[in-house]
Amino acid sequence: MTADERLRLFCALRLPDEILDALVPWQERHLSGGRIVPRDHLHVTTAFLGSTPAAEVDGIASAVGGADAFEPIRFRVRTYRETRSVGMLVLDDLGGQAGLYAERLHERLAALGVYRPEKRRWLPHVTVLRFRQAPRLRPPLPEIGEFGPSDASVYLSRLSPSGAQYEVLESFALGG
Repeated sequence: MTADERLRLFCALRLPDEILDALVPWQERHLSGGRIVPRDHLHVTTAFLGSTPAAEVDGIASAVGGADAFEPIRFRVRTYRETRSVGMLVLDDLGGQAGLYAERLHERLAALGVYRPEKRRWLPHVTVLRFRQAPRLRPPLPEIGEFGPSDASVYLSRLSPSGAQYEVLESFALGG
């Protein structure tokens, strides 16, 4: 990559293998009417940056690694919800630590000039299905219990006719 090359970037909390192992068969059994999000693409987005100069990756990585929560982040699936183009599992942020992490990350990214915080409140969720027309599903919730992310990462997203391809550029263990 050259410093002036533009990259499509986002920051996310990655899911541990045991959660992915449970979500994939749940998707296959209960989701239809669209394209199931592949295992390697399941995550909790904390900030979508979009087109960003490659020269900013190191600063973004520092922001992701430095915006830690005080206590461990814990989630629980609250509901399945559809928007105009995706089906998602909306998560409860138990103890509010994921929201605190996201808030700190947004502040750090905004200070770098690579992110403009959204007006709406951050919603922790995992996108599990993509579609052109909402299938209006009402699947049972996956029985995965309470869980925490495995780490926080900076992703590169490359668009292609078959859908986006994600690559983890940097990854950081979460403290607490």
